Amino acid sequence: MSANSFDARSTLQVGDESYEIFRLDKVEGSARLPYSLKVLLENLLRTEDGANITADHIRALGGWDSQAQPSQEIQFTPARVIMQDFTGVPCVVDLATMREAVKELGGDPAKINPLAPAELVIDHSVIADKFGTPDSFKQNVELEYGRNKERYQFLRWGQTAFDEFKVVPPGTGIVHQVNIEHLARVVMVREGKAYPDTLVGTDSHTTMVNGLGVLGWGVGGIEAEAAMLGQPVSMLIPRVVGFKLTGELPSGTTATDLVLTITEMLRKHGVVGKFVEFYGEGVAATSLANRATIGNMSPEFGSTAAIFPIDDETINYMRLTGRPEQQLALVEAYAKEQGLWLDPNAEPDYSEKLELDLSTVVPSIAGPKRPQDRIVLADAKTQFAQDVRAYVKDGGDVDEASKESFPASDAPAISNGAPSNPVPVTAPDGTTYELDHGAVTVAAITSCTNTSNPYVMVAAALVAKKAVEKGLTRKPWVKTTLAPGSKVVMDYYDKAGLTPYLDKLGFNLVGYGCTTCIGNSGPLPEEVSQAVNEHDLAVTSVLSGNRNFEGRINPDVKMNYLASPPLVVAYAIAGSMKVDITKDALGVDQDGNAVHLKDIWPTEAEVNDVVANAIGEDMFSKSYADVFAGDAQWQSLPIPTGNTFEWDPESTYVRKPPYFEGMGQEPEPVEDITGARVLAKLGDSVTTDHISPAGAIKADTPAGQYLTEHGVQRRDFNSYGSRRGNHEVMIRGTFANIRLRNQIAPGTEGGYTRDFTQEGGPVSFIYDASRNYIEQGVPLVVLAGKEYGSGSSRDWAAKGTALLGVKAVIAESYERIHRSNLIGMGVLPLQFPEGHTASTLGLTGEETFSITGVTELNEGSTPRTVKVATDTGVEFDAVVRIDTPGEADYYRNGGIMQYVLRSLIRK
Repeated sequence: MSANSFDARSTLQVGDESYEIFRLDKVEGSARLPYSLKVLLENLLRTEDGANITADHIRALGGWDSQAQPSQEIQFTPARVIMQDFTGVPCVVDLATMREAVKELGGDPAKINPLAPAELVIDHSVIADKFGTPDSFKQNVELEYGRNKERYQFLRWGQTAFDEFKVVPPGTGIVHQVNIEHLARVVMVREGKAYPDTLVGTDSHTTMVNGLGVLGWGVGGIEAEAAMLGQPVSMLIPRVVGFKLTGELPSGTTATDLVLTITEMLRKHGVVGKFVEFYGEGVAATSLANRATIGNMSPEFGSTAAIFPIDDETINYMRLTGRPEQQLALVEAYAKEQGLWLDPNAEPDYSEKLELDLSTVVPSIAGPKRPQDRIVLADAKTQFAQDVRAYVKDGGDVDEASKESFPASDAPAISNGAPSNPVPVTAPDGTTYELDHGAVTVAAITSCTNTSNPYVMVAAALVAKKAVEKGLTRKPWVKTTLAPGSKVVMDYYDKAGLTPYLDKLGFNLVGYGCTTCIGNSGPLPEEVSQAVNEHDLAVTSVLSGNRNFEGRINPDVKMNYLASPPLVVAYAIAGSMKVDITKDALGVDQDGNAVHLKDIWPTEAEVNDVVANAIGEDMFSKSYADVFAGDAQWQSLPIPTGNTFEWDPESTYVRKPPYFEGMGQEPEPVEDITGARVLAKLGDSVTTDHISPAGAIKADTPAGQYLTEHGVQRRDFNSYGSRRGNHEVMIRGTFANIRLRNQIAPGTEGGYTRDFTQEGGPVSFIYDASRNYIEQGVPLVVLAGKEYGSGSSRDWAAKGTALLGVKAVIAESYERIHRSNLIGMGVLPLQFPEGHTASTLGLTGEETFSITGVTELNEGSTPRTVKVATDTGVEFDAVVRIDTPGEADYYRNGGIMQYVLRSLIRK
């Protein structure tokens, strides 16, 4: 029960139903707050307990100073937790392990149970092995079940063993699309109370639901576990950036063009750790699908959340997706009663403001390695010619078309000539073609960002239809895949008669899941892969995703471009980034006439007509009628019974992790770090993809060797993501990304370091070196540059770091989730002094480090800085990035899971 210090408890009558609510207008200053802070204010009013959440916290939020730097800590209690299976499996593994640990410490295992609704959608395990055939989907599903049977059995056990835990089985959709189409409540109702739907999710793109007016963001799996177990999320009241939208998108542009423009603007402005909130007259003109697309990309511009208020568009979308009428009435009544309904003319109090006239948006793509690197589509060919030179060793020859512009004695300008190294390739059917730098080898309509948006999905299908009608085909070296975010997409494709055209171009359904965007693109055709690797070709992918980091999409593909679904289709036809897709012909029609992009690009009216006539409420109602039940294959999986899991010692997918081994009821005192060695010295923009195991497992790596030793055939290695329930595989894959450049081991690329436990410090696998350091009792540190840990909320980036023996990370700056996750695993995040870097301090990574002053944490306070000294005489004061008292508690306990476990035992 809330302490109700502000007399905010009230009732709201909606039709025949009465709900208890907590009125925001009882708190002075609430009316001027941004939408997102009003949601947090209601959260505090409802959960006020006089201890963790007090009247002073509520007053602090009501009196928020928009210009102040964040300093006031609050405890946010999310209404629910959402997970995908890559990050969700370790969550359930940890919960199962915690049950045993509680039992060993004399507690009740049943206490380890989600206290908030927790829903897991299995969407990250399907790999696009098969493509371009009518039975690609069926074959990929069979392969998925074959590879993941142990994991799926474990999740089915969890669905029966834990209360408030539900699983959406494979082959249903992408977690974020299932969330906005079905799981999101917008206004929650529990025990007679009505309150804003809020959540945390184990995927950074949880922010997609911000488009519905639902406040939520991605956290690491360890933080999500704590939220499931009733622990509030400790946070500082953030700065809120108001992003004003005016005007309307011009014809010929898409939501993808809009979101790439916003991503570039906000990344340039700097919004890490801040909330972004959209307001102004342009919001009403922005469809819900487009809002969700923008919200989805919040991690790409670095903000915690990117939210839109509730309005008529929200209600219309909820109606379209089959929500009950009483729920629609409640959402509208509640939002209007609490001041959460959009006022297009309002100017809330914001910390900072930006503005975008939607009419200025132009067709764009982003790449070749970061989502914020937007390229105007008309400049894509020229930009590629510049960028590709960083990916080819000698530059090669310049393509003939470029040479024509220059006298034979002159070197072509970079902007006009791209390196060329044409390689003849013979396909299995005997046809031949040439493969060169810039060839588009993957064209994928995938990822939650765009496949939830019917406008861009319909546009893609209409481009396919017009292309097929003119006799165009995809190039033979392009792997084409279609992985929608939910079954509804294929329903409206079928109803509109568009599926055959996509099939004709090779965009057959490959699965309902994330596939390409998370590295599950599957292998390239063997002859393409062979040519790429033997001749070191810089080939490309074009995908309608949100992530294009190095080494992520496919191990054979060096350069990756984000684009709208219709442009993905167009690039599959063009087949190369050397084509100026805005001017050059894509091919010729049956009469020999040149066909350009403008000839196959649908009008806005054509797209809107299909959307209006092919998509109906009945599709959503049918798709989600029994969404947790699963098909016969899911239901037939044999599972153990009981409230503690029966671990299989032979399993290579699910193993009991060592987090609680030797743990006592009281934590050991925090110690300073002495005699530490550097495991990795890294540059700027090292992402969680560089740190966390992801993608394919190669046979000659420590993880591949481990699986081989355990009798797993190479064809059954599966991906790192699918093996996240096995810490032995994951430790071996941490810092093993094929594009990681560890400056201690110059000239190497991948998971290598130098092992200073051996004479001369020979180059070694990072995992092997860490084992030697651990055996000799040597703690480890990581040195890094700016934006360390940006990207997905990968809990294994922190878990793997901790299990490798890393005690501290010293970076120039961090992205929010990874810094929090490091603390959650007992790793100390430190920051170089302002204006200093590893380079300016002369650090090579060969030094021995000591870090003193950490023990101040034992006195109940957090030091602002600690002293870092090396055996070479370098000394500096590192900033301690434990930002809240709650994080300090987690660190003192050795991690968030240990803190929660001890808290539960004491109750």
